[in-house]
Amino acid sequence: MASTERLTSMTGFAARAGQAEGFTWSWELRSVNGKGFDLRFRMPDWLGVLEADLRKQVSAIVARGSVSLNLRITRDAGDNAVEINPDALARVLDAIAQIEDQAGSKGVNLTPASASDVMNFRGVMDAPQNRDASAALLSALRADIAPLLESFDAMRATEGASLHGVLTRQLDEIASLTDQAQGLLADRADDMQNNFKAAIARVMNNRADLDEFRIAQEIAVLAVKSDVTEEIDRLHAHVSAARDLLASGIPVGRKLDFLCQEFNREANTLCSKAQNAKLTEIGLALKVLIDQMREQVQNVE
Repeated sequence: MASTERLTSMTGFAARAGQAEGFTWSWELRSVNGKGFDLRFRMPDWLGVLEADLRKQVSAIVARGSVSLNLRITRDAGDNAVEINPDALARVLDAIAQIEDQAGSKGVNLTPASASDVMNFRGVMDAPQNRDASAALLSALRADIAPLLESFDAMRATEGASLHGVLTRQLDEIASLTDQAQGLLADRADDMQNNFKAAIARVMNNRADLDEFRIAQEIAVLAVKSDVTEEIDRLHAHVSAARDLLASGIPVGRKLDFLCQEFNREANTLCSKAQNAKLTEIGLALKVLIDQMREQVQNVE
């Protein structure tokens, strides 16, 4: 089972090799970013009996990501006897006959298939032991699965620990910038009030017949629309929510990605309402930092 006290990366890799029952094999397990959980196998057909066990065990530790598991296996040198696989040969010959019949009915002449052509079809010439894997071989292969997954999961945990550190530092920077923005509000309010008064004075001096009360109403509406208190409060709340997710120990990649969208929304609004050079500068710095954080979040399971 995956740990419940860590952040896990979707990126991982593990390899393992073994030898038993006259066979030598190698495993490769790797994962990359993905929106959901996608597990793909590449292994010989005659070992397909392992797939159910593999799928169950990989699914127990991976919640999200594109995962590929490859198994390559060969017979040891000196024991390479092969023979015809009757079932595979029958299927190939039936298919050839069906193709020739349909081609003949349409007046199409095909070059007859030679014995060497037929032999080259997959499975026709087969090592006898490859038809049904022995219990001993399957047992040896199954014994490799747990250590392979442990190595794979350890790498994802190491990558996750690194991501946790990066994201924590980025959240600290976002919190610091948000605090700086909040600290500017008092001076910004004074500046805006002075700007509004100056604007009213200019208008009233030029147009004596204007309704002063109506102008004051319009200015009040503009003041409300320029208020960034809610945006700053939401930024603080998003930082707190992101910290809780990082500490939860469960797969949180999707939730963090959504939070990054919300962070960006508030930073955009902060910039559009700023009307203050320093506040605009902080808003732009937030946007850059949030973009960087979202890039890291794409790796989180």
